[in-house]
Amino acid sequence: MAGNLSNSAVSLSSSLPKLQALNGVFAVYKRQGPTSADVLNTLKEALLTEAGVTNSNPRKRKRQHMKMGHGGTLDSAASGVLVVGVGNGTKMLSAMLAGSKKYTTVGELGKATDTLDASGTVTLEKGFEHITRSDIEEKLKSFVGDIMQVPPLYSALKKDGQRLSVLLKQGHKVEAKPARPVTVYGITLQDFSAPLFTLDVECGGGFYVRSLVDDLGKALSSCAHVKSLMRTKQGPFTLENVLHEEQWTLEHVLRVLKSCPETAASSKPCPESDQTTTAAPSEPHPDSEKKAAVVEKLIT
Repeated sequence: MAGNLSNSAVSLSSSLPKLQALNGVFAVYKRQGPTSADVLNTLKEALLTEAGVTNSNPRKRKRQHMKMGHGGTLDSAASGVLVVGVGNGTKMLSAMLAGSKKYTTVGELGKATDTLDASGTVTLEKGFEHITRSDIEEKLKSFVGDIMQVPPLYSALKKDGQRLSVLLKQGHKVEAKPARPVTVYGITLQDFSAPLFTLDVECGGGFYVRSLVDDLGKALSSCAHVKSLMRTKQGPFTLENVLHEEQWTLEHVLRVLKSCPETAASSKPCPESDQTTTAAPSEPHPDSEKKAAVVEKLIT
């Protein structure tokens, strides 16, 4: 018994310094299904468990072992790049995410939903047989540049401190937010095989891909919703330098932070992680977020 306790103490003492040395910003791959908060909690638990920290209590800040937050929320149906700040890196998130973001989305013509994506209920069906590839390419031109966009009702935006999506699910009546200025750097139609079309989008903060697809459907005298969506880039991070769940260890996180110390101020891509990533199949809607919105959580 004494030997086991001694070994545990040695393991804890050797892992805690690594845990406390985590400072900076890195990116993980978020799969379709969990929320961004779920991903962050899973990552925290993995690192704390490896370090031998148990019975953590977020309310006892004086005894905290690790501070971690994420910037740029991805909805549960979304996948792709999720940026994480740890230690002092939580203070870097807003500056880190000021750059452009890239998404790949698959839209479906002929059906509109209340959430503007495949997770919602179909609210309208219209014909799409009249739509050609050139029609889509022509209409997309009006969505590039500095434009005004109305955010979706189902979103992370808040009213009286609560998310609009939560209020809607609770049965409350929610009014649409007014149109706001957003920037779109470029949109490319990668594929069109009616009723499906694939877009690559590069945009600034606050932009919603779901709104883009919905507005595009209307502009084409039809309707449309997001069938799948993946974030492929956020700030300097791309799918090539994210950590997948099997890499959520102290060793991998420390290695990534050491290989890319300039992430606090640089927009240059970080070196690729030691395991090649494969872009997952198209996944639903990470949409955008306010570029300064940073979810910061404490764990002790």
